[in-house]
Amino acid sequence: MFPIPENTDFLLADAEKENLYLNLIEQINKDFNLANEGIDFPLSISPDELKIQLHEKIYRMIQYKFAEYLNLLYIIDVPENEIKSLDGSDLVILAEQVAFLILKREWQKVWFRNFYK
Repeated sequence: MFPIPENTDFLLADAEKENLYLNLIEQINKDFNLANEGIDFPLSISPDELKIQLHEKIYRMIQYKFAEYLNLLYIIDVPENEIKSLDGSDLVILAEQVAFLILKREWQKVWFRNFYK
């Protein structure tokens, strides 16, 4: 069944190991564009750079575009209970945790699509 990653590094390593990393980037780009949040990660982006840029994007959205941030979470289909369980006292940590939840949900979509094709 779907292997639930413990953190972002394990998730990205799994994606690379299963040769689905490019699919993950494409899924992220697709869902961000569906939410009208133009983001275009190049397929050549390294996992570390993806992690950093996604964290920065989420941080800026929480600070300056909160309604768009909520819309993005809805479009990606991040579970509401997981978002509510986060501690929002430190925005930097919150953005990092939300970025992980987004990656986890996107990875789930890619993994299931590949597993059941």
